[in-house]
Amino acid sequence: MMDTRTKLAIEAGFLFQQKGYHGVGISEVLERAGVPKGSLYHHFPNGKADLALAAAEIAATEVLRIIDASFDQAGNYANGVTTFCYKLAKYFDIHEGKIGCPVSATLLGGPDNAAFRDALSGIFARWMGRIADYAMQFGQSQQEAEQSAKRLFLSLEGSWTLARARGDSNVIRQLPGLVC
Repeated sequence: MMDTRTKLAIEAGFLFQQKGYHGVGISEVLERAGVPKGSLYHHFPNGKADLALAAAEIAATEVLRIIDASFDQAGNYANGVTTFCYKLAKYFDIHEGKIGCPVSATLLGGPDNAAFRDALSGIFARWMGRIADYAMQFGQSQQEAEQSAKRLFLSLEGSWTLARARGDSNVIRQLPGLVC
């Protein structure tokens, strides 16, 4: 069974992905999570801002898990990228293309503050670092690996946006042919 703090953060994360930070009210999060108001402030003393940071961290960890699952048995970098993009496209389809990036939709749409920017920058660095680690395992130099990871990440953010605009997850599935 999921603890209340995690449940609140996960449910808030889904709402933030769909509606953006400012489009989500605390009462909506509480209703979706099925918990009383006191639970929110017990676990997140600064309210919505703390909740958004926790939601982004949970999503970041899940994306790292997807990266690992995609690359661990891939055999080569291109296969890992392909699997990763197909997994993300499936996630896109499950949510009917109505969600943004699980962390940027939450943190970029929130208040313009250093904590949100630092958290987002750190999450993106962890994702690119993990992808670069796999690229090096598949024989790329450190410089090549860092460039490959950056190219994938930048392209993925753009392909996700285009997929949302078109309502078509195949945009994400086509990405490996463009970056590998």
